[in-house]
Amino acid sequence: MATNTTRVDQFLLIHSGRADNWREITSLADAWAAGRGERAPLEAALSALAPAEEYHAYPGARLLTALGERIATNDAGGAAKLARRISNGLLTHAYRGRPGEWDVHEEMSANEVADIMPPGTGETSARRPYFEVLFVNSQPAARWAAFAAEIRRLRRPEDAFIYEPILVGSFEDALCAAALNPDIISVVLAEGFPYRSRHDAPVLRSVLDPLGEKEGPDMSALRLARSLKRIRPELDVYLLSDRQVEKIAGDPAADAVRRVFYAVEEPLEMHLAILEGVQARFETPFFDNLKKYARRPIGTFHALPIARGKSVFKSDWIRDMGEFYGLNLFLAESSATTGGLDSLLEPTGTIKRSQEMAARAFGADHVFFVTNGTSTSNKMAVQALLAPGDIAVVDRNCHKSHHYGMVLTGAQPYYVEAFPMTEYSMYGAVPLATIKRALLALRAEGRLDRLKLLDLTNCTFDGHMYNVRRVMEECLAIKPDLIFLWDEAWSGFARFSPFLRPRTAMGAAGDLEEWLRDPASIKAYDEQQAELGDSPSDDELMAARLIPDPRAVRLRVYQTNSTHKSMSAIRQGSMLLVKDVDFHTVEAQFHEAVFTHASTSPNQQLIASLDVARRQMELDGYGLVMNAIEIALKIRQAINEHPLISKYFRVLGADDMIPEAYRQSGFKDYLAPGSTWATAVKAMQEDEFYLDPTRMTLVCGTAGFDGTQFKGLLANEYDIQLNKTSRNSVLLQSNINNTRSDVAHLIRVLVEICHGIDKRLADGGEGERTAFAARVKSLMTDVPDLPNFSHFHEVFRSDAGKMTPEGDIRTAFFNAYDASVCEYVPLIGAECDRRLAEGPDMVSANFVIPYPPGFPIMVPGQVLTQETIDFMRKLDVKEIHGYEKARGLKLVKPDAVAAKLKR
Repeated sequence: MATNTTRVDQFLLIHSGRADNWREITSLADAWAAGRGERAPLEAALSALAPAEEYHAYPGARLLTALGERIATNDAGGAAKLARRISNGLLTHAYRGRPGEWDVHEEMSANEVADIMPPGTGETSARRPYFEVLFVNSQPAARWAAFAAEIRRLRRPEDAFIYEPILVGSFEDALCAAALNPDIISVVLAEGFPYRSRHDAPVLRSVLDPLGEKEGPDMSALRLARSLKRIRPELDVYLLSDRQVEKIAGDPAADAVRRVFYAVEEPLEMHLAILEGVQARFETPFFDNLKKYARRPIGTFHALPIARGKSVFKSDWIRDMGEFYGLNLFLAESSATTGGLDSLLEPTGTIKRSQEMAARAFGADHVFFVTNGTSTSNKMAVQALLAPGDIAVVDRNCHKSHHYGMVLTGAQPYYVEAFPMTEYSMYGAVPLATIKRALLALRAEGRLDRLKLLDLTNCTFDGHMYNVRRVMEECLAIKPDLIFLWDEAWSGFARFSPFLRPRTAMGAAGDLEEWLRDPASIKAYDEQQAELGDSPSDDELMAARLIPDPRAVRLRVYQTNSTHKSMSAIRQGSMLLVKDVDFHTVEAQFHEAVFTHASTSPNQQLIASLDVARRQMELDGYGLVMNAIEIALKIRQAINEHPLISKYFRVLGADDMIPEAYRQSGFKDYLAPGSTWATAVKAMQEDEFYLDPTRMTLVCGTAGFDGTQFKGLLANEYDIQLNKTSRNSVLLQSNINNTRSDVAHLIRVLVEICHGIDKRLADGGEGERTAFAARVKSLMTDVPDLPNFSHFHEVFRSDAGKMTPEGDIRTAFFNAYDASVCEYVPLIGAECDRRLAEGPDMVSANFVIPYPPGFPIMVPGQVLTQETIDFMRKLDVKEIHGYEKARGLKLVKPDAVAAKLKR
């Protein structure tokens, strides 16, 4: 039971493990009934499952008791039937809409098979959404069944939702239930419960240890409410108290509680409050009104012919489009911003309300919906926060939208480099030491006041997550008003995982905001200042874990979020999240950025999908994200432990993706031998970089495939789609859409591919084996060094510091429009080599972005060096944006630019 013996995957796989455990019980019961097994293993399996089952409404005490009785009375056939019915109910969720599933004596007839199948994609069911409510109380367990029955009697046919109660009697059991059961979305606390659970089971410790809650003097309901909200901030928490409810309601600690009731004097009011709380999250103002709009008879005299669908469905030539998409798509189309549809550019109605609800869900102060992708969200943020001449410290490997944003706004990028993973032709993330060094260099140059923004990608394409709070704390210690822009395009879902949330911009900002309000923060700052002295050297500041001055800090945090990449939004759906104490000073600029970049004809369905995506994550996100993590761990395990697949493929662990210097905990990987929750939790909390488990780098170079080739093979031959590739790897990405069937399909395909490689090598003789080895060596060993950013040419540094590398990227970019100051030099040839050796400098006229790796290896105004040219020459990718092979490298002539600028 101790932490150091708990497998690291025991918690992360616990949701899918429940279904597997019930299938195992069914198999044991079937074997016993058929005379192929014994009763004892079935009893042992059911006993091991029992403690965790108390945290779920179904199958519940009655069905579990009935199953135990059938086993105890040697009714093997009856036990097998009931076990299978319970297992099928859990698999299909039939119990949520079919009352008979809860009946001990109910047996499924052949005619009822359809009723327990999962709902189809075209089904328009009238079933009410189902959820579960956790009641934490101090009553004897013998009274729980009667109390649950009283709660069920409060149900009314007109209720929009239906819920089942779950009763527990301790602080620990409440935490376990909230962590283990994603169907719990509301909690009712009655005071007087103990801290310790009445169980002492390994499953209990495997849940509690990662959550980090320790027994202490405060075991109050308010402490439990705060702890529950720390794990799952989306939960509604209600408090029942029989003492001084007025005082409790006014306590700042009660901020975690939605409503306080005096004991149980108003059980119906409590029931209605629970339903109202769910309704507040279920509401989707824009989507709801869009559905109403589609049902109205509308005459359209605006410039959108497909609105109402008449031009589509009355045409013999394009009616198939209408039949494919369905009538509602066209009934809901309009270019109007009245009638409840609202304006995305200046929302005052349903879009405004939807954005406010998204801010609540994601822990932000403000949210902007964006309908043309996070590329636009990034450019909007950069434009609103930076002015010409401002300096921004920027990850050179960030998405191109950040670079183009610098061009548009005229800010000067100070590029910082991520650590390289040369073996896999990719970069990681930017070390904190590199960032601090940049800030201290600007301070030494007297230019820190010009620095406005730190712009980083979190998590990176390949899964590197920053220790966001530490980065912000140490940077704010050097510049207290620094603004942070975190591009979290790939990890918007992380908000709904208690383990990933602290490594998100809004999660870390919330924690930091709370710390700044704590008087202990001032004491910590003052103590460090006394230790550092009046004039600490840069070396001393680099070595220290800096603490900011809470009295001086202006917390200004922005996060961009590709909602469509990790949640159920239509492609290009994005959100821009704001937590900025000085937002009022830039709000007008933000509206200008919206006017600049947002379409005046935004897609209604896309806006509605952002609304709905928020709803789903608030009500279902915790379980969906846990499922995505479980899927990823199963893929890692299935690939790396398979005797055939692992000969040619492997998923890289954290120890492959993150250098040891940035894994201070010593954590290697989730499934590595000896990995425990002690190291995993320490890594999540302390390591400089942490690997998002849902992002899996699959090495394919060892199977003789480059990334692009393997991606094409999977897509064209096996109907498996991937996103990113590198020279010798592809990125597998689990998400809230994946199922165990997807895992099985992937593994089956990899097995088939490996069998083909084995056969080819066996049948092809020594020549085939030699060629294969040479191909693997080319992909895995003969890899090009990754080029760093060199420097801007001096002609674009007239307003830069003497020792700092920022440059005027905007001037360089627009000079490329003037053919008279540009030239082309072939990438391959003597002229390029001569220029590198003798000069004059070759200066890039534009962005050059190869895919992969997908970031600019050349930016406007950058002096090209031998390492950049060597990397370009070794590239074997088909897609390089900004480079015309027939003409060569497009360059600007610095002397001509200088002469032009003087005119």
